[in-house]
This record gives sequence, C-alpha cells and structure tokens, in this order.
Amino acid sequence: MTNADLRSSADSVLARLVGDTTGAARLREDQWRAIEALVADKRRALVVQRTGWGKSAVYFVATSLLRERGAGPTVIVSPLLALMRNQVEAAARAGIRARTINSSNTEEWDTVQAEVAAGEVDVLLVSPERLNNPDFRDEVLPKLSATTGLLVVDEAHCISDWGHDFRPDYRRLRTMLAELPPGVPVLATTATANARVTADVAEQLGTGADTDALVLRGPLDRESLSLGVLRLPDAAHRLAWLADHLGELPGSGIVYTLTVAAAEEVTAYLRQCGHTVASYTGRTENAERMQAEEDLLANRVKALVATSALGMGFDKPDLGFVVHLGSPSSPIAYYQQVGRAGRGVAHAEVLLLPGREDEAIWQYFASVAFPPEEQVRRTLDALATAGRPLSLPALEPIVDLRRTRLEAMLKVLDVDGAVRRVKGGWTATGQPWVYEAERYAWVARQRAAEQHAMRDYATTAGCRMEFLRRQLDDEEAAPCGRCDNCAGARFGDAVSTGALDTARGELGRPGVEVEPRKMWPTGLAAVGVDLKGRIPQGELAFPGRALGRLSDIGWGNRLRPLLAAQAPDGPVPDDVANAVVSVLADWAKGPGGWASGEADAAARPVGVVTVASHSRPALIQSLAGRIAEVGRMPLLGTVEYTSEAADEQMSHTNSAQRVKGLHRALTVSPELAAALAAAGGPVLLVDDRQDTGWTLAVAARLLRRAGAEGVFPLVLAVQT
Repeated sequence: MTNADLRSSADSVLARLVGDTTGAARLREDQWRAIEALVADKRRALVVQRTGWGKSAVYFVATSLLRERGAGPTVIVSPLLALMRNQVEAAARAGIRARTINSSNTEEWDTVQAEVAAGEVDVLLVSPERLNNPDFRDEVLPKLSATTGLLVVDEAHCISDWGHDFRPDYRRLRTMLAELPPGVPVLATTATANARVTADVAEQLGTGADTDALVLRGPLDRESLSLGVLRLPDAAHRLAWLADHLGELPGSGIVYTLTVAAAEEVTAYLRQCGHTVASYTGRTENAERMQAEEDLLANRVKALVATSALGMGFDKPDLGFVVHLGSPSSPIAYYQQVGRAGRGVAHAEVLLLPGREDEAIWQYFASVAFPPEEQVRRTLDALATAGRPLSLPALEPIVDLRRTRLEAMLKVLDVDGAVRRVKGGWTATGQPWVYEAERYAWVARQRAAEQHAMRDYATTAGCRMEFLRRQLDDEEAAPCGRCDNCAGARFGDAVSTGALDTARGELGRPGVEVEPRKMWPTGLAAVGVDLKGRIPQGELAFPGRALGRLSDIGWGNRLRPLLAAQAPDGPVPDDVANAVVSVLADWAKGPGGWASGEADAAARPVGVVTVASHSRPALIQSLAGRIAEVGRMPLLGTVEYTSEAADEQMSHTNSAQRVKGLHRALTVSPELAAALAAAGGPVLLVDDRQDTGWTLAVAARLLRRAGAEGVFPLVLAVQT
C-alpha cells in the first residue's frame, strides 16, 4: 500500500470516528505525520499538542490501520476512569472494540483478558496502577507485551516528577517498553508539558533525540477560550456571583473547587438557588460519577461542581465554560483544566475567581512531598529484616508515615528498584539506592515557583493566554486578543443582595458532624500497645460536632488563621464562641440529640471536660468556660498529659504511632475521675481541632473507663 492509499484509509477511519457521513473529514497534517510514523514506519512518537487538537484520533486511527494489517491490540495506559469511558465510546464510533481493566471493573478482568487472548479486542485501556499489581504485572503484562500492536501513553506528563501531576505508577512503563518486541510503535501524548517535562518524558519513553523518533510539539493557543479573572471580596461574594451569573454562561460547564468540602458546599448552595448542578469529587461513588458525567454530556445539568478528580481527558466538545472558585497551585494544571472547554464550539468562557484560602490549601498539599531520608531508610530496613512481605498496615506503625504517603513513597522506591510489590505486600530487593535530596528539593522549589506564577497570572495586566503559553514554553506565544486584559472584562463584580444574603447564610451556617473512630489501627501490638479490633461500646465516643472544616470556604476561612501554627494563643473570639453555642443548640435538638425527645436519645451532658493543649491552652479553656456558662454545666477538669509525655514525640503522622504516643501521654487524674463520678452522666469533651480523630478516641476511652457515662466530642475544626 502506498502512502497515498494509507492516507486515504486513515481519513476514512477519521470520518467514522467523528461521525462524518459526507467523507469531508481530513486529518491535520501533524496528525497524519504521527500516524504515518506509527503505522508505516513503526517508530516511536511524542505528541505535545493542545487539548482538542485530536490526539485521540491519532491512536484510534493508527489502531484501526494496524489491526487491518494483522497487528495485535493497542494498549492505552490512561489515568482516569472518566477518560477511559470517553475513549471506549469514541472507539466504538469508529468500529473499534475497546475494553478496560481498572479498579472499578474487577469482576470483568478475567472476561476481558480472555477476549484479548482470543483477538476480540482492538484496544485495551489500562490504568497505570495495574502495571504494578503483582498478578497483572507477573501474569498478564508479559503476554500483553508480547502481543501488543501499539503502546499508547496518554497524559504522558504524569510520567515526569518535574510535571504538575506526577504519578509513580506511570514509571513502570519503562519495564513494559523494555519487554516490547522490536518494531512495536509507541505513542506518548500530552497537552500540558513544558520543555523540561517534554525532555524527561521523551528520555524515559525512549522517544528522545538519540532515537529514531518523531517529536511533534505544536502551538498551545486555544482560539475558542476567553480567559478572565474576577477578584471578589470573599467567599460569599464569589458564591453569590456564581448564583447570579451561572445561567448567563454559555451551554453547560464545570465549576472547579480546590477541596471536596468546598465542592459539596457550592453544590448545596447552587441547588438552593435553583440551579441544576451535581457534585463530582474523589469521594463520589463510581455509579454517581458515571451518572454525573452522562448528565453533563447530555446537558441535563448546567454544571458539575468538581475537584481535580474531573480532569484529564474528560471529553465534551461543546463544554461552554470552566469557572474556578479558587486558584490551582500551578498554571500548567490550570491550563490543563480549562482545556476541557471550547473543544468543539467557537467560544467558551474561562473565569478564575481566586480566594484568600487558596494559599493555605496549596501549603497543605505541598506538605505531602517525598519523605525525609531517615523515614525512607527506616522503611527499607524494616523490609530487609522482616523475612517476609510486609503490607501497608504492617509497615505503617513501624515507619511513622500516613498510609497514602507511605504507598506513594513505596511506588517511587519500586520504580527505582529498591523494593518490589509482591503478593502479601512489599519486599526489599537489596539493590543499592541513593536518596536524591537535591532532586527532591528541586521539585519542591519548582512547586513554589509554580505557585508564584499562579499569583502572577491572577494579577497580570498582560495577555492571560500568552502568560499560560509561556509557562508551557510555547515559543509561538503571543497576545490572544480575547482575554479580559486584551479585549476588556466581559463580567462585572456586582452581585444581588438576595444571592449574597443566601450565600452568607449558607457559608455561615455552623456545624459539622464528627464521626468517632470505631476501630483501633492495625499494628498496635508491634509498637507495644495492647489494643486491637473494634473499640468496645463502653469505651467509644458518641458522634460529635465541629464548628467547621478547615478545607471549606465558609467557617474554614475564619478558623484557619485562628488555628494556624503561628497564631497567638488567647481567649476564644466572641463570634466563634457564639457560633459554637449555635452548634450545641442545633445538636441538642437534632435527631439523636440529647434534647430531641427521642426514646434512644443520649442523656444530656452534665459537665465539660477539656483536652490539655501545649499550644492553645487559653483558647480551649476559654471556649470550655463559655460553653459551661451558657449550658449551666460545671467545668469538670482536663484530660492531662503525663509527666513523661514530654519525651513522647506527638507529631506522628500515621494512626498506629499516633495512638501509641497518646496512649502513653494522656491521663485522667484522680480529681477528674472523682468529678466524673459525682456528675453522674455524659460529658462534652472540648478540643481545638480534629486531625486524625485519635486524640478524641483515646481521651474518650480514658473518660469512659474513669466513669463517664458517655462522651460527646466538640471541636472548633476538622481537617477535612
């Protein structure tokens, strides 16, 4: 077949893919160059092109042509379920049979693998996490590598720890690449990679300058996007503005928030204002996510209020707007998210509404960087001396890392060859490993530079699209003529009194339920604590209350500065104390509350107990005193720290180590025990915040064992 015939066949596949019955569809020249390299020349290619350019068309058209020539199935490594679902539907339009293996369809894995083996699957979409699942890695991946006709790495910036969304699992692709038979083409695609990330990805995937590879990097301007920034006084004004103007925005779209709590708050408020919206976060159940995606695709909702869980690859060509309530920490991540809009329409609105809480949220996420060398070495030593695989729950109490951070660290070590995931957990390989302190520090500085750039984006007087393109090292960056700085602002900052009052009422409504810990963490025996399993009913705290979440945009904005590490200690402010009293009043009257009149309602608290604090004793004591005064209850005393507690390191990050420290450090004095016995009922347990819930759990256990008939935890804030 000549190249002209191949081009004609490729255009025919494209027509099926886009639903063109006229035969007028034609590949862009760079799309054709990539397909030609993959199909005719069996080369490797790296495509860095803007969202909406048509990267998926490249690998679907190439797949169809390769399959016609007898090649094995295409394997696409794809990071998000939403992206997978879009890709399966797009493939079907072109007559391409696509299946997935991911965390949401485990019951289908055997069937899918059998279909692949039988040659019934043209495209297999695999989540990067599967690449290091022991069964998949050892039994499925070798067979897959031997028969793959084309390997596609979608959202390839995830492979680079210089990028904004590094994922260690992606690095396992180097193993798969090494096992591919000679002549199997490889395609890597991304829309969000600057020059440094592009070079890193090219090197890792073998598509660098020293190989016979094709690198296609195009201009990143999105002619359909009109960018703008609207600075409003506070969260209430931002919500009110959105309620007033959401209906004016074109079509349907996405409202991004930085946290799950904010997404849930905004969704509730917009629904209250009559807007048809749905929430989409990392906590949303898979079935609800699928329904939300379908509703947005079918324009049954005006917007999804989403976190970054709805990000890469979600494909709705007519998405009319993207609004950010809060600024992402990276202009590259921001460009990636706004790229969801305007892919198939002439005009789409992109608006950033930055908030004063943004930087506090950035700092929190930055705090989960790669652990210090001491903790990494401790992990390697524990694995080396265990004599057996250790699971995450078994490792957690030994190395003092929270589970999500521990798992991420192990994945990096796995990629570096120092550990290996096997059935039953992780083992050390014994290979030498070097802690790349300079590299990790550079990445941290890079994150800080990105945050600085995002501040500059919000305040620049220059072209906003040009600014983003320069952040991505786009050499063709130039003023767009469309953004608010180029063409003038399209939206004013006025909000209606009604919307503002409703927003203030919604954000100012105090009270969050605090669910008590019900199970002791695993691994306590390994650290010398004789506690395990379910916490006995007689030692369990009742469900509690908090004034707000530190991650929300209502009370969170008031509580963050009050509870910040550098904040001075002092009496509780009147507005905070009054709001806590409102929480208590609503709590007492609510379902199951002590004043609800229900037969199974817990008895009314008969006294107030505090948790001792090294950093905020005045705040906690004054809060407890105000509660005792208003509730006409005695202040019974404090769960204290023992004299040996000064030797305990209380800044533990994982559950087992935290409980170990608290178990040894907290105590109920004889005087408090006597006061509990005399009071004869449940108590309110007052603390400043709940981070993990273990302080409240251990203190409640001590109080229950000392004679309290029940413990109602009450804190100012919860972390999430």
